[in-house]
Amino acid sequence: MTIDIPFIWTASLEIIKALPLTLLLTVIPLFSGFLIGLLVALIRVYEVKGLSAVANGYVSFFRGTPIIMHIMLIYFGLPLLIDKAADKFGFEAFSQLIPISIFVLIALSLSAGAYLSEAIRSGIVSISNGQMEAAYSVGMSTFQAMIRIVLPQALAQSIPNFTNISIGFLHTTSIAFIVSQKELTAAANIVASTNLKFLEAFIAAGIIYWGLTIFIESFSSLVEKKVKAYNRGGVR
Repeated sequence: MTIDIPFIWTASLEIIKALPLTLLLTVIPLFSGFLIGLLVALIRVYEVKGLSAVANGYVSFFRGTPIIMHIMLIYFGLPLLIDKAADKFGFEAFSQLIPISIFVLIALSLSAGAYLSEAIRSGIVSISNGQMEAAYSVGMSTFQAMIRIVLPQALAQSIPNFTNISIGFLHTTSIAFIVSQKELTAAANIVASTNLKFLEAFIAAGIIYWGLTIFIESFSSLVEKKVKAYNRGGVR
Protein backbone atom coordinates (compact mmCIF):
# COMPACT_ATOMS: atom_id res chain seq x y z
CA MET A 1 0.00 0.00 0.00
CA THR A 2 1.32 3.44 -0.91
CA ILE A 3 0.17 6.90 0.10
CA ASP A 4 -0.91 9.23 -2.69
CA ILE A 5 0.72 12.42 -1.40
CA PRO A 6 -0.65 14.74 -4.13
CA PHE A 7 -4.18 13.52 -3.35
CA ILE A 8 -3.82 14.79 0.23
CA TRP A 9 -3.68 18.33 -1.20
CA THR A 10 -6.57 17.62 -3.55
CA ALA A 11 -8.62 16.22 -0.67
CA SER A 12 -7.76 19.23 1.51
CA LEU A 13 -9.17 21.61 -1.08
CA GLU A 14 -12.45 19.70 -1.10
CA ILE A 15 -12.66 19.11 2.65
CA ILE A 16 -11.93 22.71 3.58
CA LYS A 17 -15.17 23.74 1.86
CA ALA A 18 -16.90 22.37 4.99
CA LEU A 19 -14.87 24.69 7.24
CA PRO A 20 -17.58 27.40 7.54
CA LEU A 21 -20.08 24.92 9.00
CA THR A 22 -17.45 23.52 11.37
CA LEU A 23 -16.63 27.03 12.60
CA LEU A 24 -20.35 27.79 12.95
CA LEU A 25 -20.84 24.64 15.04
CA THR A 26 -17.88 25.66 17.20
CA VAL A 27 -18.18 29.42 17.68
CA ILE A 28 -21.94 29.77 18.26
CA PRO A 29 -22.13 27.03 20.95
CA LEU A 30 -19.07 28.47 22.70
CA PHE A 31 -20.51 32.00 22.68
CA SER A 32 -24.01 30.99 23.80
CA GLY A 33 -22.49 28.41 26.16
CA PHE A 34 -20.40 31.16 27.76
CA LEU A 35 -23.52 33.20 28.51
CA ILE A 36 -25.28 30.12 29.89
CA GLY A 37 -22.18 29.12 31.85
CA LEU A 38 -21.73 32.57 33.36
CA LEU A 39 -25.32 32.62 34.60
CA VAL A 40 -25.12 29.07 35.94
CA ALA A 41 -21.78 29.74 37.63
CA LEU A 42 -23.12 32.81 39.44
CA ILE A 43 -26.21 30.89 40.56
CA ARG A 44 -24.04 28.12 41.96
CA VAL A 45 -21.46 30.41 43.59
CA TYR A 46 -24.12 32.49 45.35
CA GLU A 47 -26.38 29.45 45.94
CA VAL A 48 -29.49 31.23 44.69
CA LYS A 49 -32.47 29.69 46.43
CA GLY A 50 -34.70 27.65 44.14
CA LEU A 51 -32.26 27.83 41.23
CA SER A 52 -29.08 26.38 42.72
CA ALA A 53 -30.39 22.80 42.68
CA VAL A 54 -31.53 23.17 39.07
CA ALA A 55 -28.13 24.58 38.06
CA ASN A 56 -26.30 21.75 39.85
CA GLY A 57 -28.50 19.17 38.14
CA TYR A 58 -27.96 20.77 34.74
CA VAL A 59 -24.18 20.75 35.11
CA SER A 60 -24.13 17.22 36.51
CA PHE A 61 -26.25 15.83 33.68
CA PHE A 62 -24.48 17.51 30.76
CA ARG A 63 -21.00 16.84 32.12
CA GLY A 64 -21.91 13.30 33.11
CA THR A 65 -23.27 12.15 29.75
CA PRO A 66 -21.71 11.99 26.26
CA ILE A 67 -22.21 14.95 23.93
CA ILE A 68 -23.30 12.60 21.16
CA MET A 69 -26.23 11.64 23.41
CA HIS A 70 -27.16 15.30 23.85
CA ILE A 71 -27.29 15.72 20.08
CA MET A 72 -29.48 12.66 19.66
CA LEU A 73 -31.83 13.66 22.49
CA ILE A 74 -32.29 17.17 21.09
CA TYR A 75 -32.47 15.97 17.48
CA PHE A 76 -35.21 13.41 18.17
CA GLY A 77 -36.83 14.84 21.29
CA LEU A 78 -37.17 18.56 20.62
CA PRO A 79 -39.15 18.19 17.34
CA LEU A 80 -41.54 15.89 19.19
CA LEU A 81 -42.09 18.50 21.91
CA ILE A 82 -42.52 21.27 19.33
CA ASP A 83 -45.11 19.28 17.38
CA LYS A 84 -47.02 18.33 20.51
CA ALA A 85 -47.08 21.94 21.70
CA ALA A 86 -48.20 23.12 18.27
CA ASP A 87 -50.97 20.52 18.23
CA LYS A 88 -52.11 21.50 21.72
CA PHE A 89 -52.42 25.18 20.85
CA GLY A 90 -53.93 24.52 17.44
CA PHE A 91 -50.96 25.48 15.32
CA GLU A 92 -49.64 23.62 12.34
CA ALA A 93 -46.65 21.40 13.17
CA PHE A 94 -43.52 22.87 11.63
CA SER A 95 -40.59 21.09 13.28
CA GLN A 96 -39.69 19.50 9.95
CA LEU A 97 -39.03 23.00 8.59
CA ILE A 98 -36.37 23.72 11.21
CA PRO A 99 -32.82 23.15 9.85
CA ILE A 100 -31.00 20.22 11.44
CA SER A 101 -28.10 22.52 12.28
CA ILE A 102 -30.36 24.39 14.73
CA PHE A 103 -30.87 21.24 16.81
CA VAL A 104 -27.14 20.52 16.74
CA LEU A 105 -26.37 24.09 17.84
CA ILE A 106 -28.84 23.84 20.73
CA ALA A 107 -27.34 20.55 21.91
CA LEU A 108 -23.76 21.80 21.67
CA SER A 109 -24.65 25.12 23.36
CA LEU A 110 -26.19 23.34 26.33
CA SER A 111 -23.18 21.06 26.59
CA ALA A 112 -20.75 23.97 26.30
CA GLY A 113 -22.68 25.87 28.98
CA ALA A 114 -22.16 23.07 31.48
CA TYR A 115 -18.42 22.80 30.87
CA LEU A 116 -17.84 26.55 30.72
CA SER A 117 -19.82 27.10 33.93
CA GLU A 118 -17.32 24.94 35.81
CA ALA A 119 -14.40 26.85 34.30
CA ILE A 120 -15.97 30.19 35.25
CA ARG A 121 -16.95 29.00 38.72
CA SER A 122 -13.43 27.77 39.44
CA GLY A 123 -12.10 31.17 38.37
CA ILE A 124 -14.53 33.03 40.63
CA VAL A 125 -13.80 30.96 43.74
CA SER A 126 -10.06 31.43 43.16
CA ILE A 127 -10.42 35.16 43.87
CA SER A 128 -9.88 35.97 47.54
CA ASN A 129 -12.80 37.23 49.62
CA GLY A 130 -10.61 40.13 50.68
CA GLN A 131 -11.08 41.76 47.31
CA MET A 132 -14.85 41.74 47.71
CA GLU A 133 -14.49 43.20 51.19
CA ALA A 134 -12.22 45.92 49.83
CA ALA A 135 -14.80 46.72 47.17
CA TYR A 136 -17.54 46.98 49.79
CA SER A 137 -15.33 49.28 51.85
CA VAL A 138 -15.21 51.83 49.05
CA GLY A 139 -18.97 51.74 48.55
CA MET A 140 -19.34 49.26 45.70
CA SER A 141 -22.39 47.02 45.50
CA THR A 142 -22.03 43.26 45.02
CA PHE A 143 -22.93 43.66 41.35
CA GLN A 144 -20.35 46.41 40.81
CA ALA A 145 -17.65 44.44 42.61
CA MET A 146 -18.42 41.33 40.58
CA ILE A 147 -18.36 43.18 37.24
CA ARG A 148 -15.37 45.44 37.89
CA ILE A 149 -13.14 43.33 40.12
CA VAL A 150 -14.00 39.64 40.42
CA LEU A 151 -15.13 38.63 36.93
CA PRO A 152 -12.22 40.24 35.01
CA GLN A 153 -9.73 38.37 37.20
CA ALA A 154 -11.77 35.16 37.23
CA LEU A 155 -12.11 35.10 33.45
CA ALA A 156 -8.40 35.81 33.03
CA GLN A 157 -7.58 32.89 35.34
CA SER A 158 -9.94 30.68 33.33
CA ILE A 159 -8.39 31.29 29.90
CA PRO A 160 -6.41 27.99 29.88
CA ASN A 161 -9.63 26.12 30.69
CA PHE A 162 -11.51 28.09 28.02
CA THR A 163 -8.81 27.14 25.52
CA ASN A 164 -9.08 23.44 26.33
CA ILE A 165 -12.87 23.55 26.09
CA SER A 166 -12.74 25.47 22.79
CA ILE A 167 -10.37 22.93 21.26
CA GLY A 168 -12.51 20.11 22.62
CA PHE A 169 -15.66 21.52 21.03
CA LEU A 170 -13.88 22.10 17.73
CA HIS A 171 -13.14 18.39 17.67
CA THR A 172 -16.59 17.52 18.99
CA THR A 173 -18.22 19.04 15.91
CA SER A 174 -16.99 15.93 14.08
CA ILE A 175 -19.86 13.92 15.55
CA ALA A 176 -22.42 16.18 13.84
CA PHE A 177 -22.07 14.01 10.75
CA ILE A 178 -24.32 11.42 12.43
CA VAL A 179 -27.24 13.77 11.78
CA SER A 180 -26.17 14.53 8.20
CA GLN A 181 -24.19 17.70 8.88
CA LYS A 182 -21.38 18.08 6.35
CA GLU A 183 -18.63 19.40 8.58
CA LEU A 184 -14.93 18.57 8.13
CA THR A 185 -15.11 14.93 9.17
CA ALA A 186 -18.21 14.26 7.09
CA ALA A 187 -16.56 15.95 4.11
CA ALA A 188 -13.46 13.80 4.60
CA ASN A 189 -15.61 10.69 4.72
CA ILE A 190 -17.37 11.68 1.49
CA VAL A 191 -14.06 12.35 -0.28
CA ALA A 192 -12.63 9.08 1.02
CA SER A 193 -15.66 7.05 -0.04
CA THR A 194 -15.80 8.65 -3.47
CA ASN A 195 -12.14 8.13 -4.27
CA LEU A 196 -11.46 5.05 -2.10
CA LYS A 197 -8.52 6.84 -0.53
CA PHE A 198 -9.44 6.87 3.14
CA LEU A 199 -5.96 7.34 4.58
CA GLU A 200 -5.16 10.36 2.44
CA ALA A 201 -8.56 11.98 3.06
CA PHE A 202 -8.33 11.68 6.82
CA ILE A 203 -4.71 12.82 6.85
CA ALA A 204 -5.94 15.95 5.06
CA ALA A 205 -8.75 16.42 7.59
CA GLY A 206 -6.33 15.88 10.46
CA ILE A 207 -3.98 18.56 9.14
CA ILE A 208 -6.87 21.04 8.92
CA TYR A 209 -7.99 20.26 12.49
CA TRP A 210 -4.40 20.55 13.67
CA GLY A 211 -4.01 23.94 12.00
CA LEU A 212 -7.20 25.22 13.63
CA THR A 213 -6.04 23.93 17.02
CA ILE A 214 -2.68 25.71 16.68
CA PHE A 215 -4.52 28.94 15.78
CA ILE A 216 -6.75 28.66 18.87
CA GLU A 217 -3.77 27.98 21.13
CA SER A 218 -1.79 30.90 19.69
CA PHE A 219 -4.73 33.30 19.92
CA SER A 220 -5.48 32.23 23.50
CA SER A 221 -1.84 32.66 24.48
CA LEU A 222 -1.85 36.19 23.07
CA VAL A 223 -5.09 37.07 24.88
CA GLU A 224 -3.81 35.60 28.14
CA LYS A 225 -0.65 37.70 28.00
CA LYS A 226 -2.70 40.85 27.42
CA VAL A 227 -5.32 40.31 30.10
CA LYS A 228 -2.76 39.23 32.71
CA ALA A 229 -0.52 42.22 32.09
CA TYR A 230 -1.59 43.67 35.46
CA ASN A 231 0.35 40.86 37.16
CA ARG A 232 3.57 42.18 35.61
CA GLY A 233 2.91 45.80 36.50
CA GLY A 234 1.93 47.05 33.07
CA VAL A 235 1.14 46.27 29.46
CA ARG A 236 3.94 45.13 27.17
